[in-house]
Amino acid sequence: MSERFLITGATLPGGERADILLDGGIIAGVGSIADASGATVVDAAGLIALPGLVDLHTHLREPGYEQSETVLTGTQAAAAGGFTAVFAMANTFPVADTAGVVEQEASLGRTAGYATVQPIGAVTVGLKGEQLAELGAMARSRANVRVFSDDGFCVSDPLLMRRALEYVKAFDGVIAQHAQEPRLTEGAQMNEGALSGELGLTGWPAVAEESIIARDVLLAEHVGSRLHVCHVSTAGSVEVIRWAKARGIDVTAEVTPHHLLLTEDLIAGYDPRFKVNPPLRRAEDVEALRAALADGTIDIVATDHAPHPVEAKESEWQAAANGMVGLESALAVVHAAVVETGLMNWADVARVMSSAPARIGRLHGHGESVAVGAAPELTLYDPAAASEFDLDRLAGRSTNSPYLGRRLPGRVVATFHGGYPTFLDGAVRPLDEVARNAASALGVVHG
Repeated sequence: MSERFLITGATLPGGERADILLDGGIIAGVGSIADASGATVVDAAGLIALPGLVDLHTHLREPGYEQSETVLTGTQAAAAGGFTAVFAMANTFPVADTAGVVEQEASLGRTAGYATVQPIGAVTVGLKGEQLAELGAMARSRANVRVFSDDGFCVSDPLLMRRALEYVKAFDGVIAQHAQEPRLTEGAQMNEGALSGELGLTGWPAVAEESIIARDVLLAEHVGSRLHVCHVSTAGSVEVIRWAKARGIDVTAEVTPHHLLLTEDLIAGYDPRFKVNPPLRRAEDVEALRAALADGTIDIVATDHAPHPVEAKESEWQAAANGMVGLESALAVVHAAVVETGLMNWADVARVMSSAPARIGRLHGHGESVAVGAAPELTLYDPAAASEFDLDRLAGRSTNSPYLGRRLPGRVVATFHGGYPTFLDGAVRPLDEVARNAASALGVVHG
């Protein structure tokens, strides 16, 4: 396959049509390109050309939980979903709380070549919430960590949270908080409300999320540091974040695709595919989250891709693990939730799924506009290819998707990372080809 690619007739996020030439590690041309001798031509008529998607919240599970996912399979899932970069959460085994572990994760991503893997460092040692991890060492490491999170657990100790915010300020880092007051959610199984009472399941009250966000935005204001709120799920949380931003507090927030589309009513059948933390909420919360994403109160969409082996999900509701895979379906779900409903356009999608997450994570070479001289990170999406989401769309190791059997609009046609295709014509490219291209892009010479 050529090292030059001419993408013809694509529709850019702003609506204009253009050819795009990828050559020499950059976007070499955008517009009407008549001469691109030697280039592989990709017909993109009817396709949206987005800057490569960036996920600020992915669980790759390696090291330690390779039965669920690996860096290789997780980045293959990312490529299938149009993602060219993923931020890998720290809840591995061993926990990513040292420079050695985060460097290992980044190296595994470079070797595979399907997407940039940017590790997230743990805030506390072992995610135990007792003492700060080696934040400075991880920031100075070859992994260049700038996002820190105990995701899966809340940094519930206010003094520890304050110290973390103070510490990362020195190197422009950010604390990404899993907002869940643990004492208010002991044994929780679903959103607290009338339905949880009817189903006999312990409720997860909205205030458990909202109270932590309220505390943490005030702490961030007090120390003058950056705070990011993971997987916002309630209308009340939106109001707290809106208030904080109006006050000038440096807070950003994310919403998952599933919290933009799915509601607690799905739990009535006790199907563990819909068990997630934070839980699916009310229809009123979904509407508030959509509006907040559209008006900028919520900054980004992040998948919270959480793969699990079959035995962890195919069990009774109370025993089932929390989490859903989401990389492969994210763009189509966002399309359904906010583009088809008229709340956002494709330029907005490029912002919340590419440029803004790259900016929050301080990830260079990603999230750039589709323009001459930009990094050749690109996603081609067919907005007219509505179809039933099935197992063939999943490219990772686990299959715990809540969308199986659901009709979704559109699908990813191609993903280009580093100027080369990682996903093309509906299929993940072969590992040897992608690894070879990744090495070439890094300037490695093969014998």
